[in-house]
Amino acid sequence: MDITQRRQYRSAAGLLLVQGVLMEGVVFIGALVLIVMKIPQTSIVEHADVFALPYLQDNLYLMMVMSGVFAVLRIFGAVGLLRNRLWGLGLSLVNCMVTLTLMIFLLPAGILDGLLSGAALVLLLFARLGQKREIYRPGIPATDREIRRGDAASGVSQHVRLTKAS
Repeated sequence: MDITQRRQYRSAAGLLLVQGVLMEGVVFIGALVLIVMKIPQTSIVEHADVFALPYLQDNLYLMMVMSGVFAVLRIFGAVGLLRNRLWGLGLSLVNCMVTLTLMIFLLPAGILDGLLSGAALVLLLFARLGQKREIYRPGIPATDREIRRGDAASGVSQHVRLTKAS
């Protein structure tokens, strides 16, 4: 792994940690405090418009507890990335994609989630796929494309020419 990839993974892990600890974790701790203090959910919902969808707004405490699940998963993924583990990359990619998918339902609170997850996803993909060459040479029609296959045992490469079936 070169230094650019390492920086991209670390930056993505930093974004995921910020999102997991500050955005998701603090909300979960807030839910615990509100539940322990026995503050009714209706009093919170009356004074705060957190979500655009009424169903999510009416179940605010459940959404806050669910935020704790996302926090734990994000933090685990970020720690896995920082420890250079493949499971950390997989978990972080899934977290980012799920967040980007769900952010539209969590407006307006989901905007910042989407920005952080989107930036982390781009960094993760750049780190993993950014140094790879193109799959084929540009400018050559798909029917005349040559595909190189290497025989690992003999070190000999073969050229296969794809032709359009007539």
